[in-house]
Amino acid sequence: MAERPTTNWRDGIAKEAEELAAGTLDPECACMAGLFPEELLTSTDDVLDTFERELPGLSEADDAQIFGVVERVVLVLNAVNEAHNEGAYETDEREKLCDFIDQSLAEHGIDVAALAARHGLGQYQITDKWRKW
Repeated sequence: MAERPTTNWRDGIAKEAEELAAGTLDPECACMAGLFPEELLTSTDDVLDTFERELPGLSEADDAQIFGVVERVVLVLNAVNEAHNEGAYETDEREKLCDFIDQSLAEHGIDVAALAARHGLGQYQITDKWRKW
């Protein structure tokens, strides 16, 4: 099962807190909680919840329906990013979100590479048309 990026981000926050409590991390080097405030994590999880609810049955859907699901998740992630002054998702976070979308589609029977190719896209470009983060 595709791992949500927010799970990884929460794990990083917890690990950093443990290291701070143990005195093995200089407080000036702690950044995870600042990068991923709870409101951002919750908002992102809400978006991914909705996306995951749309996945069952997509293996029987046409390309337009599949791209509709991708467009919706990307547009709402754009809104989350905008609510965080366009800084919610940096390069690593963007890649993890795109990987999650691709893996989730694949787990529900979508050949992402074939879908992209049918539309003249590279395998990792299915979000590009709408993505602002």
